[in-house]
Order: sequence, then C-alpha cells, then structure tokens
Amino acid sequence: MAEVRINAEPRTEFGKGAARRTRRAGMIPAVLYGRGSEPVHLALPDLDFARALREHGRNAVLTVAVSGGTQLALPKTVVTHPIRNYIEHVDLLVIKRGEKVVVEVPVHVVGEAAPGTLVTQELDRLEVEADVSSIPDSLEVSIEDAQVGTQFQASQVPLPDGVELRTDGEYLVANVVAAPTADDMEADVDTEGAGVVEDEPDTPAVDDEETSGDRETVANIDKSSGDES
Repeated sequence: MAEVRINAEPRTEFGKGAARRTRRAGMIPAVLYGRGSEPVHLALPDLDFARALREHGRNAVLTVAVSGGTQLALPKTVVTHPIRNYIEHVDLLVIKRGEKVVVEVPVHVVGEAAPGTLVTQELDRLEVEADVSSIPDSLEVSIEDAQVGTQFQASQVPLPDGVELRTDGEYLVANVVAAPTADDMEADVDTEGAGVVEDEPDTPAVDDEETSGDRETVANIDKSSGDES
C-alpha cells in the first residue's frame, strides 16, 4: 500500500464552535495519538483526506506533515455526518515502518456461481494482521461455478504473503443456496396476503362540545450528532 502525504495544521481551539469553524475553513478536526505520546490535535485538509480514503481505502497509510516534522499514521476512526455525509472528525493512530497492525479489510465476492443458485454474503470485512507497508486494499473470494450448499469460510479467503487472519476462521463469508423458483415466490405472496382482518370495535360517538383540550401535534426534530473536539 502506497503512503499518502497529508499536510496538517496544529489545532489550538476546541469545542463545538471551534470544530464548526475548522470545517467551514475546509479542514477536518483530528487527533493523532499512540505509542505512549500525548495526543496531538490537528486539522486535516478535507479534500486531500477524502481523496486518500477514496483511492486507498480506510486503511490508507498517511505521512502527516505538521510543524516542520512528519509522522506515519493510520486512520483509526472516521466519523461521518449521518445525513450530510461529510467527515466530522478523525482519529489517527501513530505507527512506524516495520511494525504490524491489526486492521479490517473489505472482502469482495467475485465470479458467478452455478445456474439456479443464490449467493448471500455474510461477512463483508475480515480482521487481519499485516505490516504497515503491505496492508491489502481488499480481499477476494471466488464463487465461480459454486454449487448449491457450498459455503466459504473466513479461513478459505486467500491472503497475500505476510498477512495473517485474525477473524475466526470458521466464520461464514459467503453461502450458496438454491434460488427461489417462480412457484416459491408466488406461494410467498399468497401467504403474505392471507391474513385475517378483524372487525374493529365500535367507537362511541363523542360530541364536539364534550371534547376538552386541543390535539397536540408532535414534530420530529432532526438531531445532528455533536461535534468532536
């Protein structure tokens, strides 16, 4: 995996208001920590960081340049706004060349199973241990011509040299079952529509003059998540 250089700035203001000002300036509030050192508060350029994740994945190895020095780091936590989909905050883990780290790597199912089958993917990420310089961007499991009843466990996913599986090897990654027939689907529809509708109990009439108080209208308020310091 290639290293990506990020030019960061030291961050001296904290709190929700400061975090909003940082993001308005095109930066992301971040914290660099690990290896027994004091946490360092940073601001990362949002476009450069987003590009690094897009091109190299969530395990992008970053060379963070700040205050005349550089530090190798790995994104540990990336907090994204649940509605607006922008990055709110980042935690960076200090690493060094030559050491091994435990990360989660995406798993992609490739190939075409045998005709008349349906493939379900049960796990989309596996935890592996790898040298920081050789973290795989993704892993692949081939289901080419797989027959009904075939199961692919975590231990069967091919790993690059030097990469060790940390997820339980018996965990199910992909499962090949028989595809439902048209008759099966029609039977499901018939079953779903076969419910019995019960008569609703009679509701006594209420005169308008006897109704006390106004009806309360409840509005759902969208609560955005709090800013990280």
